Amino acid sequence: MIKKSKKIFKITFGIIIFITLPSLLLYGFLYFKYNEDLPTGIQGEQADALAYKMLDALNYDAYKNTNHLEWTFKKRHHYNWNKNNNTCEVYWKEYKVLLDFNDLDKSKAYIHSFIIDSDMAPGLIDKAIKYFNNDSYWLVAPYKVFDAGVERRLVKTEDNGDALLVTYKSGGTTPGDSYLWLLDKNGKPTAFKMWVSILPIQGLEASWNDWTITSSGVQLPTFHKLLVLGLEIDDIKSAI
Repeated sequence: MIKKSKKIFKITFGIIIFITLPSLLLYGFLYFKYNEDLPTGIQGEQADALAYKMLDALNYDAYKNTNHLEWTFKKRHHYNWNKNNNTCEVYWKEYKVLLDFNDLDKSKAYIHSFIIDSDMAPGLIDKAIKYFNNDSYWLVAPYKVFDAGVERRLVKTEDNGDALLVTYKSGGTTPGDSYLWLLDKNGKPTAFKMWVSILPIQGLEASWNDWTITSSGVQLPTFHKLLVLGLEIDDIKSAI
């Protein structure tokens, strides 16, 4: 019996090592290769000027005048956002949540088109808010650089170029997150680096170079590359 227990322990321990050791080695490699300290920069007119240059490169007026945005994120979550009304329909699996950002207490949750009045509803509404905050950011992040609670800094890159460091002091699901926008010569985003609480490695870079121009004239990304991962944004529609 004792020998059998020891054998089971050795097998179990071996399986744990087999699973965790490669993961730890991979994490260590990625950490030392990509982890960066948050850069420092200068606040003020120069930072704001660079932010305006980025907005001009993306035709901010078209975004401002766009009322409806619809998209699917990673083929999992679908959104129908009414910017003027400040509401959004969020769909995933068998659920639908109608978010009312003016008064979240008026938000409603559904399962298979039937409204939910049970204790399950607040949890679904909270999940829909988190989905929206994350997935909409991957769609419209450049247009949010002058939102309330946002701090902007001009950062010099290694080749003496200009990059825009944006820090969200308040709002969203994870206030305190920072993003360094890397821009082409015209001010259009090509990528950003992230210092965010949900990632264990800071300074990871994600691409912003697969753009489309929608029917309302707003420029939106269709794909982001993050290390070996791809974040697809499909079914993009817009209307004034």
